[in-house]
Amino acid sequence: MKVVHTRDALKAGPGKVGVVMTMGALHAGHATLMREARKTCDFLIATIFVNPLQFGPNEDLAKYPRTFDADLAVCEEEGVDLVFAPSPTEMYPDQPVVTVDPGPLGTVLEGAVRPGHFAGVLTVVLKLLNMTRADVAFFGEKDYQQLTLIKQMVASFNVPVEIVGVPTVRESDGLALSSRNRYLSPEERELALALSRALRKGAAQHTADAVLATAGQELAGLDVDYLELRDPALGPAPVTGPARLLVAARLGTTRLIDNTDLELR
Repeated sequence: MKVVHTRDALKAGPGKVGVVMTMGALHAGHATLMREARKTCDFLIATIFVNPLQFGPNEDLAKYPRTFDADLAVCEEEGVDLVFAPSPTEMYPDQPVVTVDPGPLGTVLEGAVRPGHFAGVLTVVLKLLNMTRADVAFFGEKDYQQLTLIKQMVASFNVPVEIVGVPTVRESDGLALSSRNRYLSPEERELALALSRALRKGAAQHTADAVLATAGQELAGLDVDYLELRDPALGPAPVTGPARLLVAARLGTTRLIDNTDLELR
């Protein structure tokens, strides 16, 4: 496995090139993305870059966990061929003059709570797609709104890459894996199980009202940013058919998100 820090040194091998983009602090969810990529790709790139553009002024950029040596060990174990770990100066040699506007979908759900977040996400993703020249990029469904916006961006700008969503990886008790889970105290982690429980019980219902009412009951007492039911493209919720239930809540100083698919009848 090769590790490079500059664009000039970023050379992919022959065949189908896949990329998994991360901010480091890798866990089993990231490893699953790499495993999925290895199934179909001849050459696999992992990027490790804590992107300052997607953090708001009161968010955790400074304390976001940096575990580079451990991250490299995960990449090695999962058969990554090349790790691209640029510095902020390499990614943004000048203050970004042009950024990607996420459009209306970037202003709701996560975008309403974190203004500017998705402009930062889409900008760095577009830059990394151009730098790596990957044929396929793999993203987790836990960040479902991010995944949806990346698909929209690629389609809108005719970027020649396939975007593959990979199902959320969970702990045995249902908690969605996240780099931020390490911030939870034992008591907060127990409370955090309400998110996956709300999604599971809500998804077992058959109408929109019942889905939201049942899920909402499980979240009583938590500091909930949103609980919303939408269609799979994150438009208005359908009356019947496939839908997506999304939740975000705060446990102490830690903010967690989760989502699930379901079928309305």
